[in-house]
Amino acid sequence: MMNRLEPLDLHFQDRPRTIAAYLLPHADGAALFETGPGSTFPKLQAQLADRGLTPADISEVLLTHIHLDHAGAAGHLAQHGATIYAHRVGISHLSDPANLLASAKRIYGDDMDRLWGDMHPVPEDQLVALDDEDTVALGDQEALALDTPGHASHHMSYVIGDVCFSGDVGGVRLPGEEYVELPLAPPEVRLGHWRESLARLRAAIDRHDASHLAPTHFGIYDDVSAHLDRLEGVIDAAEAWTADTLPDFAEDEEALREAVTEWMHTLAAANGVDEETWESYELANPSWMAALGLRRYWKKHKASTS
Repeated sequence: MMNRLEPLDLHFQDRPRTIAAYLLPHADGAALFETGPGSTFPKLQAQLADRGLTPADISEVLLTHIHLDHAGAAGHLAQHGATIYAHRVGISHLSDPANLLASAKRIYGDDMDRLWGDMHPVPEDQLVALDDEDTVALGDQEALALDTPGHASHHMSYVIGDVCFSGDVGGVRLPGEEYVELPLAPPEVRLGHWRESLARLRAAIDRHDASHLAPTHFGIYDDVSAHLDRLEGVIDAAEAWTADTLPDFAEDEEALREAVTEWMHTLAAANGVDEETWESYELANPSWMAALGLRRYWKKHKASTS
């Protein structure tokens, strides 16, 4: 399948290699794994045009989850006829994104339009809700959907052929780097669930002999086992930092953001990430968002037991 699969660089905020959509032409049309946000839809159109395609040529869109950087342009593609597949828990936010957008507005404020652009509702008759281990026929192959919470409760990963599309549960890794970062955006981070999801991914990857991992941020990697090992190490580091350090800053949001940024930056630098590349990691996965996600995780799931 790798010879047909193409990563489309959506140039989020005019920076290359931070958000991808993956194009898979097949006998009955063409599928996209992820759409990127509405703000990058013109770039998506241009990338398709470079390959002789238009949005009307996209027959299926498979979303890992409904966060705006992954699914914000789903409604744009639905307007051109695509069927949209997503986790059953998140599907209602695609048909009526009002609550999702209101929640994002509280976080991003005046930066909403600049970052994410428009998100259009998807008509219900173009939505397909997926459960764990459902399959989606794409020409002569099937994509296996795996319920993989940890980053979000409504997160699906997909295995098709020799590729696993890992969304955010597979971490954030930029081309040329070995470092895998945790995307810890609120409100549903669960590190224990994340570990369980990685075990499920490993089992499915082994069962299907998948030799490539395609996280949305960003690119296709063939050192699958080592990638997941490094990610598990960062989960352990996040668990330890949350237990040992976060309580000192839990009631001071500004100090917490500074502390989380320092911790993440130090960890990245220790793993060979230079300052220019760190800026790209920050755009793909802002540390200030991680601060909010870790604080919510600690307060909801750890503070009462510590």
